[in-house]
Amino acid sequence: MTTSNKLFMLPAKLKTTIYLLTATGLTFHAATNRSDSLPFSNTIRTAYEGVVRSSRAISTIAFTVADYKYSLHGLPTGSEDYLHELSEVHLRSASRILKLCETNKGFYIKAGQFVAAMRQVPEEYSSTLSSLQDQVIPCDFKEIKQVLTSNLGQDLFKIFNSLDEQPIAAASIAQVHHAILRDNHEVAIKVQYPGLEHKMRLDTTIMSFLSKSIAWFFPEYRFEWMVSEFARAIPLELDFIQEAKNSERTAENFRNNDVVRVPQVFWDFTTSEVLTMEFCQGCKVDDLKVLKEIKVNPIKVAKALVEVFAEMIFIHGFVHGDPHPGNMLVSPEGQNGFSLVLLDHGTYRTLDEAFRVNYCQLWKALILLDSNKIQHLGEQFGVGKYSIYFPLIFTGRTINSKSVLGTGMSVEEKRQLKHDLNSLKFEDISSFMESLPPNFLAILRTDGLLRSIIRRLGAPQRIRLLAYAKYALYGLSPKFNPKSDFAVKAMYYRFKAMTSYLQLKLVLETLELLFWMRKVKQFVLALLRKITGISTSLLTISLSGTVQH
Repeated sequence: MTTSNKLFMLPAKLKTTIYLLTATGLTFHAATNRSDSLPFSNTIRTAYEGVVRSSRAISTIAFTVADYKYSLHGLPTGSEDYLHELSEVHLRSASRILKLCETNKGFYIKAGQFVAAMRQVPEEYSSTLSSLQDQVIPCDFKEIKQVLTSNLGQDLFKIFNSLDEQPIAAASIAQVHHAILRDNHEVAIKVQYPGLEHKMRLDTTIMSFLSKSIAWFFPEYRFEWMVSEFARAIPLELDFIQEAKNSERTAENFRNNDVVRVPQVFWDFTTSEVLTMEFCQGCKVDDLKVLKEIKVNPIKVAKALVEVFAEMIFIHGFVHGDPHPGNMLVSPEGQNGFSLVLLDHGTYRTLDEAFRVNYCQLWKALILLDSNKIQHLGEQFGVGKYSIYFPLIFTGRTINSKSVLGTGMSVEEKRQLKHDLNSLKFEDISSFMESLPPNFLAILRTDGLLRSIIRRLGAPQRIRLLAYAKYALYGLSPKFNPKSDFAVKAMYYRFKAMTSYLQLKLVLETLELLFWMRKVKQFVLALLRKITGISTSLLTISLSGTVQH
């Protein structure tokens, strides 16, 4: 009998004791690594809460591991029964983890949102955990007021003409209140929940322990890469000074863009725990009902949105890491009939120049169906043989596809893909995700969130593909990346880059032409069907009248 089986055969009281001892040990480990100091009474309370939260998480994952072990035992891997049962276990486990996140709150909700945005996890998890986007309960204003007074000064009346106690938004680490400053500026104040740093350290320690435990029970199921990325991003979100700097850098990057709007930061009332910014009105980017009311075309919103993020990725190399609908508003104000208001600049990824250029090259190769170049770039990214799945991940085509960008796969391609995917094991997926550089993981998550929003806006994914292709060209063009070098060498590189740029631009314009030709063809066919239908109806009426006479 394996160690895991022995564990789940133990009496309930003994198992509970094991969970509590493990949770207590991990809580103590996190507490001893703290950089700050709390009053003794607060330390006792937070330690108790830590043990309860940790034991709850450990027991949930333990039951989940047992569910997988026993439910799949004896079923041939890859068989129809195995795949059916696996989906059922995924669904039960996702529901179990959803309940854990809702109960533990805080960073568990943040972690659940993080997982939901990853397209690389089973669909049962992403769809179940996506409900966490709207599951945050606001903190009592008394606690919020304490954070405000400790950061901005005791007398808030000297700072604000008015301050609404009811928050206008609440997230997993902070909530936002509407206020008016003494100089009559209308502002939004983002206030961090108290005691988050300690909870973050404890929760990420537990999550790391759990991911390693899962890998011990199931060597093919390794999620340490996901926990590491989450643990890297969370401390950045807790520093509102850094968020304010990210906000201003983004505003500078888009200073010539009429569509993008970034709220102004009020530095006199901004600290590491309080961020005061310009109040901007607008609806969530995917709120179709309001978009219709303000007469803004959702397709145009989708196009503008994806072009903004394509510019971040391929040109600026400075990418917003959490583009979910609550962080982006559509305002009816703007030269183009609307503007995109970008909020929550806590999580950004700065791409190093070599990665940015290689990622531009990857999209160029994806457009031109250059399989050799794709596999060569796969070596650069460190993913080796798994690079053959890049076209599938990003464009929905196989590496040997002959179909036009943005169109579906042929029957033969689907058949071959099904055969290839059936031969994949979860071990392969784990190895692939572990091999990806952190920059790539961040872009995959951002891209997954964007795809979801585009889908909800009713826009074709082709909008995203063409925007990425266009900005990948811009990112490689000498106009955006001038080099200072010897004159002849610089001229050669510029000529080479411009030739490549023109070649790829021609391909894009051809694809646009083919797309519009298909639209015209569909319109003509629909019109002919309509005319034919009218003619048939008239003929039927005419014949009917003849018969009656």
